[in-house]
Parts: sequence; C-alpha cells; structure tokens
Amino acid sequence: MSRACELTAKAVLYGNNVSHANNKTRRRFLPNLVNVTLISEALNQNVRLRISANALRSVEHRGGLDAFLIKADNAELSQRARLLKKQITKKLAEQQAA
Repeated sequence: MSRACELTAKAVLYGNNVSHANNKTRRRFLPNLVNVTLISEALNQNVRLRISANALRSVEHRGGLDAFLIKADNAELSQRARLLKKQITKKLAEQQAA
C-alpha cells in the first residue's frame, strides 16, 4: 500500500535533517494518513478510504464525499476514487433525468 492520499494525492516528501553543525542527513516527511469510512449519499453505501487528515477536513468542508468527488480533478484521485466518482456522477445523472 502506497503512502499517498486517495483523494488529494499527497505523498511522501524528502528533505534534510540539518543539525546545529550544519550536517545534512536525508529524511522523509510522511503524510498524516488515516483509514476512514465515508458515506456516499448518492450510492447509499459506506466507502473505506485511506486519506490524509487534511483531505478529511476538505471533504467535510465541501459537504460530503459526493460533493468533494464531483469537484475533484481526476489527475489527483486514485483509481478507486475515480471509479467511485464515475459511479456517483452516473447515479446523479439518472436522478436528474427521472
């Protein structure tokens, strides 16, 4: 499992630890990933995702998983999230037509 957010594509960054003596050693900055179960209102089902804490705040701010995915860019989403977005847009289009 990669250390990347499924919704925002935040991943591991690399940098240096710099000591007082200005010695530089490589280090990794890991994203704050959490396993979360989010509810898709359009699909009426729970979805388990591994997302960053920042993405969780963004999902809540935008009004839920469905609203977040509709606005999200496909390049940032994981394969699972893209499939979920496609299902949600299809379901919403069916509801609009009815």
